[in-house]
Amino acid sequence: MVGYDPEAKCVSAAEAAAAGSASGLVTRVLVSPLDVLKIRFQLQIEQLSSRSPTAKYHGILQAVQRIFREEGLAAFWKGHVPAQFLSVGFGAVQFMAFESLTELVHNVTSFNARHSFVHLVCGGLAACTATVAVQPMDTLRTRFAAQGEPKIYPNLRHAVVTMYQTEGPQTFYRGLTPTLVAIFPYAGLQFFFYNILQQFSKWVIPDEAKYGASIKDLVCGSCAGVVSKSLTYPLDVVKKRLQVGGFEHARAAFGQVRTYGGFLDCMRQIMREEGPGGFFKGLSPSLLKAAFSTGLIFFWYELFCGLLCALKSPESTKRKEG
Repeated sequence: MVGYDPEAKCVSAAEAAAAGSASGLVTRVLVSPLDVLKIRFQLQIEQLSSRSPTAKYHGILQAVQRIFREEGLAAFWKGHVPAQFLSVGFGAVQFMAFESLTELVHNVTSFNARHSFVHLVCGGLAACTATVAVQPMDTLRTRFAAQGEPKIYPNLRHAVVTMYQTEGPQTFYRGLTPTLVAIFPYAGLQFFFYNILQQFSKWVIPDEAKYGASIKDLVCGSCAGVVSKSLTYPLDVVKKRLQVGGFEHARAAFGQVRTYGGFLDCMRQIMREEGPGGFFKGLSPSLLKAAFSTGLIFFWYELFCGLLCALKSPESTKRKEG
């Protein structure tokens, strides 16, 4: 159901936005702890190893234990409010744009709107549109997840006002360039692999098996997320480093901090000081998050779209009239 299908069109652009925002909301609640872990790992300059005496975090289990001990259970949902705005807004814009773009391809070109390469391009463009719309929320989410104790920003309003007054409006779009560079292939590959895996899975699970179809959506989405994230991960690390620029004083408790002059300067410093492995810090929790979040996003989106279609079906209308 992801993407325009002229033979089974039953979800409008507005309904796709509603289903996308709902799927983003539910998924964010479930994967927030992995997101916090990923961000903490990405921002750590020191090597992620117990052999590094100055490193605050060494691995997933050790990081979970330390964050819980020092900051409590709520720390795993730090920045959850801006993260929810991010997920709901991104999901709505992305899926609405994707459905509209695939429909446009069907109406004005000779390409098949269900083709995997069409999903690759439309998925990338839809994600770029959504990214520009919600980038300020992504920056806020990163700041909240990155800060330790005592907190620099006690609440969302204080963070917005403080950042605007001290760093200017442009600070809300820090890291936008690497974000757009990364999000086009990442999201495009998600839709691309999801489409391919869905076609492949039709050989395994018949369409009429509704329970199997739900599991199929989850598995296909998870696999698509892992492959896409693995291929585009270094750009995500650069983005996170740039987003906390000007926030170095709040990072002092976590170890070394660096100031970057931009996208290329950040890449040069990471390569020089941390080596190629620096671009893959936090990959383990990130892949776990990608598997869960992408799988759940497609799972919930397909489920909500299915519910909307069922409500609009003639049988449902007849039951209401009866």
